[in-house]
Amino acid sequence: MTTVDEYNERCEQLFLAGGLGAVRRAARQGIDEVGPHADLYCWLALAHASEDEDDHDTEAERAFREGLALEADHLGLLAGYGELCLRSDAFEYPGRAKRAVQLTRRLEELAPDSAQNAQLRRAHRWAGRSYWEDLRMAAAEGAVKRQAVEAQAGDVADALRTQNMEGARAQAAAATRARPEDRRAAVLAATLDALSGPGNAPLRWVARHRGAFWAVSIGLSALTGALLRQTGTVEGFAPWGLLWTLPMLGADARLSSIRKEGERAALARLEERLSGPAQSPGEGPEPESGPAQGPGETGAAPVPAAGSGV
Repeated sequence: MTTVDEYNERCEQLFLAGGLGAVRRAARQGIDEVGPHADLYCWLALAHASEDEDDHDTEAERAFREGLALEADHLGLLAGYGELCLRSDAFEYPGRAKRAVQLTRRLEELAPDSAQNAQLRRAHRWAGRSYWEDLRMAAAEGAVKRQAVEAQAGDVADALRTQNMEGARAQAAAATRARPEDRRAAVLAATLDALSGPGNAPLRWVARHRGAFWAVSIGLSALTGALLRQTGTVEGFAPWGLLWTLPMLGADARLSSIRKEGERAALARLEERLSGPAQSPGEGPEPESGPAQGPGETGAAPVPAAGSGV
């Protein structure tokens, strides 16, 4: 029989891998198998709250409350619930938003120097952020996504530099078998599979030379804008030149979609290894989200437990 500590470790690994649906399945299975436990409700709540959607927030609040009913002074539950309340819209959920004060006060009383309290203080600072901080965060998130596509395209270029598509696919498949939970290897294998075949030759070429294609697109956009102004067709800035970037935006969107498929495959293999042959009755797979931050999107790592193994 799997112990609570083993379920906690499983949930932690899946959470850090970005498998929010997998965390929920593991937490529910643990509750069914070993019985209600505050740590498992904490993981269940965190995995819901990290989705940052109204329906998931409702489920997260239910899990936080059920966990606190079992252990009223659980630091992880208090901190996570406090973050959820801070993130809630005060107009739509006034009761939830007001609870942040009570939860913060209780956590300060119980463990003012704890990691959970430090995380909740960061969430308070994040809740009071300015409009410009929102813009900076959006820019940072965009940069992270671009870097992921750049790494994916770079891996494709490296794989095809010295061998043909079939050889590269075979090598990527072998690497995935050797390291089934390696996300980067899984993404490369999924990308090469998706880009194989004569119909995908244009996208394959773009992936191999993404930087050059983007440079050409931006150059053509600037040249088109300059010509339109010089000929008197437009005055000042005109967006027509940006049409040259649409093919590259479409290519990047396709690569991002393929990357997510590869990441989901690696995550599924991780979940399979951690869960073993046992499956919780009636538990079908949920769609997985990408790598996520903790509740409230503060960027802080989850600190769910109160001096336990979580």
